[in-house]
Amino acid sequence: MIRILLADDQRLVRLGIRSILEDESDFEVVAEATDGQAAISACRDHHPDVVLMDIRMPGTDGLQAAREIAADEHLAAVKVIILTTFDLDEYVYAALRAGASGFLVKDSEPEELTHAVRVAHRGDALISPSVTRRLIEEFARSRPASRQPDPRLDVLTNRETEVMRLVAVGRTNDEIASTLVLSPLTAKTHVSRIMTKLGARDRSQLVVLAYEYGLITPGRLDR
Repeated sequence: MIRILLADDQRLVRLGIRSILEDESDFEVVAEATDGQAAISACRDHHPDVVLMDIRMPGTDGLQAAREIAADEHLAAVKVIILTTFDLDEYVYAALRAGASGFLVKDSEPEELTHAVRVAHRGDALISPSVTRRLIEEFARSRPASRQPDPRLDVLTNRETEVMRLVAVGRTNDEIASTLVLSPLTAKTHVSRIMTKLGARDRSQLVVLAYEYGLITPGRLDR
């Protein structure tokens, strides 16, 4: 059973999302929150597996709440999905950097919502990776270009560097395995080791680090 917390200041939005989630036999909505601070408290009280969090809420917003949840070692297993609209791209990037597992556009189809929850819960892949990459590219372009990869990547082996590049362009473990002629289990192991070495919470943060550390050049993706 996947335990879910809904955080949105609009009651109708919460009711709509709850209705979709409760149609799934493996989902349980354990709590609701109307602002970021209430979401943080509810996480500590209920320890949900996944939080669906609106980014714009009164008081403590979704971005700050996601940052505090990610920083709390007692909530390390909690995955946060930011609910947003396309006009909030900068905040989405910041949320991923802060530790959110991904984002979902509010007008997504119900099937996309339920799929996003399951993907975030298992930590297997990004939410809407192609859109996430475009957002990250947009804001990475505003940063000074790095001529050489950041020395912090030196902890990775050559194979791990290859794997991280593929993660950064949205490849799943199965796709990485196929590209590098590995077993899916070996690909998954490489991804886990990379996250441990770089201190990344999940695959979303690996994508951000790949851009920030100069491993991927914006606008030149191997799609």
